[in-house]
Amino acid sequence: MPTTPRLPPAALLMYPGLEALVLSAGTRGRLGAVVDLATPVPFATPAEVPAEVEVLVTGWGCPVLGAQALAALPVLRLVAHAAGTVRSLVSDALWDRGIVVTSAASANAVPVAEFTFAAIIMITKDVFAVRDRHRDVRGCEAVVDQSRMGSRGRRIGLVGASTIGRLVIERLRSLDVEVVVADPYLTTTEATELGVALVDLDELLATSDVVSLHAPLLASTRHMIGADQLAAMRDGAWLLNTARGGLVDTDAITAELVSGRLNAFVDTPHPEPLPSGSPLYDLPNVVLTPHIAGAMGSEVSRMGDLAVTEVERFVAGLPPLHPITRDAMDRIA
Repeated sequence: MPTTPRLPPAALLMYPGLEALVLSAGTRGRLGAVVDLATPVPFATPAEVPAEVEVLVTGWGCPVLGAQALAALPVLRLVAHAAGTVRSLVSDALWDRGIVVTSAASANAVPVAEFTFAAIIMITKDVFAVRDRHRDVRGCEAVVDQSRMGSRGRRIGLVGASTIGRLVIERLRSLDVEVVVADPYLTTTEATELGVALVDLDELLATSDVVSLHAPLLASTRHMIGADQLAAMRDGAWLLNTARGGLVDTDAITAELVSGRLNAFVDTPHPEPLPSGSPLYDLPNVVLTPHIAGAMGSEVSRMGDLAVTEVERFVAGLPPLHPITRDAMDRIA
């Protein structure tokens, strides 16, 4: 009589309640078909996870998996992160153990790219200023400034040809715009294949109508957009940040925005959130949103789908689609 194949023990480790967003019913069923999922679902801390667990599906709220946590998980072989960056959970102990780590950053990249593309459309249509003027005059005067309207012929500068940056490039192909990219890791050949012009950061800042940030926050990129870089931007240009607030010097951008010379759409300020007294909340040339570009609501399950795909591949003996290695941590978000 054939025996039932052994399923590797697994557990979810994330904020309690998040699992309902991360795993649709169908995805939960897929996971249950390839692993023996421990209960409760999810666990809130590594100390609660059974020692026999070989597979962890993690998400927002997963604490660092350091030496102490890993000592209690002696047979752990895979961490499939159902979210973007793994920086908050990886450790030297995790890498030293040779545990496979995967990320759903590519799934989280989709809504960020969509948000960025939508923001660029709104910016080049002057939607935010038109909205404010229309509200002020209550329909009694014309509020459209034709000189500020339209995307055609605009130069869009992307800082970083990251996963998100490339998805934005793909979406911008539907517009009649010129796209330039500054990225030290992008080759001229790759830029040509993407249909963009590769330029240095100084040229991008000085010539772009919209500058959109898609670089990771590293020691080398912190405050890469400071007073000098902002001063180089065109009068009336927009800075769009859906990446990390630390890429921009907050004091420097605040000074420029208060002066009215530049405009900004900031989804990821620094600090996050900004202090309640920050002038950026009230300036007419600033659109400030509370870090909503990434996966939210129904979009979160896309990351769960990818994490479970990684688990399925691992159990089947296939290589991961999106592995994260220690060496990659010095260049990824």
